[in-house]
Amino acid sequence: MDGRGRALGNVFVERLWRTVKYENVYLKGYEDMKQLKAGLKDYLELYNHKRPHSSLDGSTPAEVYFAAEKDKEAA
Repeated sequence: MDGRGRALGNVFVERLWRTVKYENVYLKGYEDMKQLKAGLKDYLELYNHKRPHSSLDGSTPAEVYFAAEKDKEAA
């Protein structure tokens, strides 16, 4: 945290990793790094592209991101 407002930005990353740990890593109990990497890849695909988020009014993070990008291009 070397600048003003940095702590607030960290909250989102911390929340994401808490969710990843509790909804995937702790439940799966991966045996090795290869399994962990493959499992995280699958979970993050689900999290970003398929799982609706209540904080995004039922949209996925990918839908919100790409809609914002589309709006930037239109402006």
